[in-house]
Amino acid sequence: MSLFDSLVGQVAGALNAGGGNGGQAGGLMGVVTQLLTDPQHGGLQGLIQTFEQQGLGQVVASWVGTGQNLPISAEQLSAVLGSEKLQGLAQQVGLNPQELTGQLAQWLPQAVDHLTPQGQVPEAGALQPDALQGALGGLLGKFLGQG
Repeated sequence: MSLFDSLVGQVAGALNAGGGNGGQAGGLMGVVTQLLTDPQHGGLQGLIQTFEQQGLGQVVASWVGTGQNLPISAEQLSAVLGSEKLQGLAQQVGLNPQELTGQLAQWLPQAVDHLTPQGQVPEAGALQPDALQGALGGLLGKFLGQG
């Protein structure tokens, strides 16, 4: 358990430091949090609806459901989010839009899956940014450990 505690501490330190790869990872978590809680675009429900409108309903449904997550390509994700939104998000984390979509294509399915463990989407407004970042902290640790 101490190895896990150490990893969580390293992730928290990286998020607080805001520099290097840890800073980018923390920035990536901020982008995911923004995508999942943005009330202007309907939060998680709005994001799911956008995927459905872009013909990727089956993909996002797999992330919400209890089975295996279907993959999404950076190109598909770019089509869903749009170039203008991606450009703004990429600037927030210091990546170019292609790098950001590559990272999000790996991370977003896991984040949505993590937030819907019983296959149920939380009610609108139930995901608050601070609580969401805390909930996703452990997932970020796993993600950083894979890289």
